[in-house]
Amino acid sequence: MPEYADAVTDLVHEPTQTDSPGLDLTVTEVYDVIEPGRVDFGGGELEPAGLTPHDRHKRNPDDDYEWWQLREGQYLIEYNESLVDGVTATLQPRTEIVERGGSHPTLQVGSLPRVPLSVGGAGLLLKENARVSTVVDVEKGD
Repeated sequence: MPEYADAVTDLVHEPTQTDSPGLDLTVTEVYDVIEPGRVDFGGGELEPAGLTPHDRHKRNPDDDYEWWQLREGQYLIEYNESLVDGVTATLQPRTEIVERGGSHPTLQVGSLPRVPLSVGGAGLLLKENARVSTVVDVEKGD
């Protein structure tokens, strides 16, 4: 079994993030895409999409963490964690996200990019540092 914690840095709380198969990744920011990016054949006209952080709020004034109220649509999420150099990881959405109407593609990555999050139906309430994805496989390069 791979040592996932050796492949990922900046864990929020290792015992919780490693308490099931794989290693859970946590959300630090949710972005709205406000302007289109550009993708061309050769890369000479490649431009990032315009993003803005999605509003968040505290449910109670004494809360330590805030919540994002996400309506049906597409967002980009950013993780607290990073991959160690030379590691390739496969990540997938957590069951808890999928069962509540959210999802993202399963990806094989060499760094943790912002990942598209699809939210359906009635929307999704997502708390800061929520575990949203799971690393299910890692490969260390030579």
